[in-house]
Amino acid sequence: MGKEIERKFLVRGDTWRVEADSGLHCAQGYLFVAPPVAMRVRIMGGKAMLNIKKAVRSTKGEIPGAIHAIECDEFEYPIPIDDAEALLAGLCNGYPIEKTRHKLSYGGYVWEIDVFAGENAGLIVAEIELPSADAPFDRPPWLAEEVSHDPCYLNSSLSRKPFNQW
Repeated sequence: MGKEIERKFLVRGDTWRVEADSGLHCAQGYLFVAPPVAMRVRIMGGKAMLNIKKAVRSTKGEIPGAIHAIECDEFEYPIPIDDAEALLAGLCNGYPIEKTRHKLSYGGYVWEIDVFAGENAGLIVAEIELPSADAPFDRPPWLAEEVSHDPCYLNSSLSRKPFNQW
């Protein structure tokens, strides 16, 4: 079992594009979403993956029973692309998640910047994976508001209530 510790931010402007790679198209859908657990299928960069995440429940007491979206237990398995395409076409619930994922290095970390398309067009989110939830990092100048604790920005939430319906 892996552990994912990430923080999420909105992105302002497009100066980040100068440093970023050309990006990979990503198509993903959710087979099951029942917080704190979500199961998705994803095709990106010629690879297909089945992923199960279980968010760690908050111990800070912000909201009773709230999901602490920064830290998740994560299980990820490669699957044949044909299987992933069949799952995306026929078994996923909600809206498909379409995005281009760009990567760039800043301050010793790799940032992933997702430029959403389809029902979530107009949304751009940057993520950073950290060794711990409170690890220090340098903030790039193109970072805007942190949305790590806002469940609306979870991909599983965007598949149920896309950005264009807010």
